[in-house]
Amino acid sequence: MEEQQDLRALDYLYEVGLLKRYKRTGWVVAGVSSPESIADHSHRTAIVAAVLAELEGASPERAAFLALFHDTQETRLTDVPYIGKRYLKAASNAEVTEDQTVGMVEGLRRLLGGAEAEYEAKGTAEARCAKDADKLECLLQAVEYREQGTDTQAWIDTSLAALETDSAQRLAKLALGRAPLAWMHEARDSKPAR
Repeated sequence: MEEQQDLRALDYLYEVGLLKRYKRTGWVVAGVSSPESIADHSHRTAIVAAVLAELEGASPERAAFLALFHDTQETRLTDVPYIGKRYLKAASNAEVTEDQTVGMVEGLRRLLGGAEAEYEAKGTAEARCAKDADKLECLLQAVEYREQGTDTQAWIDTSLAALETDSAQRLAKLALGRAPLAWMHEARDSKPAR
C-alpha cells in the first residue's frame, strides 16, 4: 500500500514536469516566437504572490504556495487560450486535482486539493493575493513581450481590469510606465543607497 501511494506521488511529480514543456498558448496566439512555459509563469506568479501578500499583510508563504499550484491542472487540460474557453466545457480544476491525486496518501490529497479549493474560492487574503499574482504576472510578461515588439495590449488590459488588491493595482500601474530592464540599468550605473 505504501509503495503504491509513493508511486502515485512520484507520478504526480513527473506529471507536473510537463508544465516545463507546455507553452502558454496565449503568447503563441499573440505571435511570441519563444513563449514562456506554464512552469515559467507559475514560478514568477509564486514570487509575485509572496510580494503581494507581504504588502497586503497576509502570509507570503501561503500565498506563494497557492500560486505555485494554481495551474497544475493544465498538465491534463493544457493552457486553453481565453477565447477557446468560450467554446469548450472543460472539467473543473477541482475535478482534475481530484483525479491527479487518486491513490495518494490522504494527507497529500488534502494538501493539494485544499490548495486548489482555497485558491479558487478566494476566501482568504492569501488566495486573493495568489489570484492577483496570476493576473499581475501576466501583465508583467505582456509588458516584457510588448517591449520586444509584440502587440500584447489586450493581455495588459484584461489583466489590469482583473486586479483586486490595492498592492497589485499599484504595482501594475507602475509597471505600465517603467521599462522592464530599468532596474538593471540603474543597478549597473549606481550603487543603491542603503
